[in-house]
Amino acid sequence: MPLVVLASASPRRAELLRQIGLAFEVWTGGGEEETRGILPADPDVGDAAGSAWTLEAVRARARAAALHKARPAADANPEAVVIAADTMVMVDGVVLGKPSTPESAEEMLRRLSGRTHHVATGVVVAHGRAIELMDDSVTSVRFRWLSGETILRYVATGEPMDKAGAYGIQGRAALFVERVEGDYFGVVGLPLVSLARLLDSVGVPTF
Repeated sequence: MPLVVLASASPRRAELLRQIGLAFEVWTGGGEEETRGILPADPDVGDAAGSAWTLEAVRARARAAALHKARPAADANPEAVVIAADTMVMVDGVVLGKPSTPESAEEMLRRLSGRTHHVATGVVVAHGRAIELMDDSVTSVRFRWLSGETILRYVATGEPMDKAGAYGIQGRAALFVERVEGDYFGVVGLPLVSLARLLDSVGVPTF
């Protein structure tokens, strides 16, 4: 079986691969750009009317970002099977990347408070440039109403700062989630069912 490489420094993605018993190495040599801040409009639409993000645009962007991460790792490890992923959060037509400051994290959490948002995670499995397989998962997440004090206390923990949408569903923010519809693991950062299908396609058994 070929070497499996995770093209991500995310401890959460690594933990999910360990959870399913997959042997792998981590590669962080490049392509790790992440969406930062609040993106009110889809740049591919520009200033035209209706430039708010659509779910299809977010899904496409998440897949493209995952592929962008996978290619440098595949070039550096041509004999390996490379896994890469990217997660984007959308609420009310606005994309929430990773917060750049605590104030940005607070604003993101205010936008999520009491609302349902979508989490799209693109995943790529690459074996050199000859094989590049992509998929994505979309999950709806409903937050309870969060007081300003709750938001400040949560941001003070530091947990939101390296996560799209400024929260970690597998961490203390689990207390904010009223309902999840879709792939929970996609919200954590790696849709395992989609990943298993892609790995099976390149001869890497997952069970």
